Amino acid sequence: MDLILTPNQYASLWIGVQVTVQLLLWSFVVGVVLSLIFGLMRLSEKRFLRGFALCYVELFRGISSIVLLFWFAFALPILFDIGQPSRVVMAVLALGANMGGYGAEIVRGAILSVPKGQHEATTALNLSGYHRVRHVILPQALPVILPPFGNLTIEILKGTALVSLVGLRDLTFSADILRTARTQMEVPIGVPELFINVLIIYFVLAQIVSFTFRLFERIVSSRYEQRTGRSAVDTSQPTGPAAASAGASGGL
Repeated sequence: MDLILTPNQYASLWIGVQVTVQLLLWSFVVGVVLSLIFGLMRLSEKRFLRGFALCYVELFRGISSIVLLFWFAFALPILFDIGQPSRVVMAVLALGANMGGYGAEIVRGAILSVPKGQHEATTALNLSGYHRVRHVILPQALPVILPPFGNLTIEILKGTALVSLVGLRDLTFSADILRTARTQMEVPIGVPELFINVLIIYFVLAQIVSFTFRLFERIVSSRYEQRTGRSAVDTSQPTGPAAASAGASGGL
């Protein structure tokens, strides 16, 4: 088997790669924003906010990604009579909402892993809710958030292949175009060779995502060690007034 395609065939796949990467980046942004919002809402003291966030999490985790994609791309425009919006936007919203459902639970679990003394210290210092989360809680939760978020981002990368079903020319769609037209090509291509190339491209993209998150993990870990002298979130700290004092002097 000759696994090397022609330049024109790689150019066709490159068009799909660009769409796939674009969808991944925008879906990641939407997913991170939704994860933070609903992850924090899951820990709210207000029952209504907790209930609303729980409904969101269970809804978007429980719906199949392909059904969610068709719902955003076709059902919502018909239901609200808004015409046919950009399918790229609809695909980004569908993938981002799906990521947000899983990411919200990751954020919630990471925040709960921060020692209770740190929360008590922020209360003792009379910090506002925003400054508690922004300057104390999230920086300590970040080392816990990053590894599962890396896995989740790779899952979203693989989920982008579904957008070919709604007519977007991503990598999978581009490969299918080549497969359909392979008999009319000057240099015919076999189906196994074509999809081995597609497999390799997806693998390389996944490795780039994995490497990026490992790099961020090392950066965050080194900064955390410099600030606190610990290599990870220490869940063995005592709680109570003593922990609050220790958190105020060391964790802040």
